[in-house]
Amino acid sequence: MTVSAYQAAVAILSRRDYAEQELRSKLIGKGYSIAEVNGAIAQCLSYGYLNDDRYARLVLQNSLHKGWGPLRIQQHLRQKGISDSQLHILLMETHIDWFEHAVEVAERKFGSKIKLPKDRLLQQKEKARRYRFLQYRGFSGDQIHYALEQLLRHTKAA
Repeated sequence: MTVSAYQAAVAILSRRDYAEQELRSKLIGKGYSIAEVNGAIAQCLSYGYLNDDRYARLVLQNSLHKGWGPLRIQQHLRQKGISDSQLHILLMETHIDWFEHAVEVAERKFGSKIKLPKDRLLQQKEKARRYRFLQYRGFSGDQIHYALEQLLRHTKAA
């Protein structure tokens, strides 16, 4: 007996949430026609099994726990098919202080105080390493400078 596109979609969604574009690609990859996929997607949307907003919020929360910054989260969600307008609304509603989040991520990785070597060249290399780490995590230059400056302040105060 052949499994319908809707049944395949429900089976896929039973494992984890997906964005609509992701689910569409999976079903097409399984050999279903565009018409079958569109029908299955419409059914999943009508029953609430598929919801891009819910998916984006879940990914945002998971990404925050991973220590990702706004740029990486946006890139990840765009790749999953979340629209720029949905991203904008999501980020506006979350009320995250990205500067403080960058500080928290830097503290988790490097400790609450920056321990820089005495040698200036080694200091520059260490600062660059920390900058690259936060940049890879998806923080902007301003957020990174703020985070590293906060860690330096903690070091000087101690």
